[in-house]
Amino acid sequence: MGMFSVPIVVGNVYTTEIASVEALVDTGAYYTVLPRDLLERLGIQPAERERFQLSDGRFVVYNLGEARLGLEGKRRPTTVIFGPPGAGPLLGADTLQQFRLIADSVNHRLIPMEPIQARPF
Repeated sequence: MGMFSVPIVVGNVYTTEIASVEALVDTGAYYTVLPRDLLERLGIQPAERERFQLSDGRFVVYNLGEARLGLEGKRRPTTVIFGPPGAGPLLGADTLQQFRLIADSVNHRLIPMEPIQARPF
């Protein structure tokens, strides 16, 4: 599977503070991970702590919070992990689903999900 990066805008859901970064699309990660120093600079506060298992089998505890992300011309609040300072931003599957996007790793781009057929109520 090819890995690629996309530009995103990160902001505080309660203020106008924003920053633009390149994020590696990582469909193997559930949450989006952003460097703690970036989130703190934007005034984003941790809301809770969770335990995660890394791909090498180790367990770590990270803070989670809510940030407003801009992606493909849309903006939405999403859960983010406070990664180590200087860690490269990762765009996870949860955020991609919230934006209704799919990673096209062959052509290194994000594409819209097809409409989901639902039963009428």
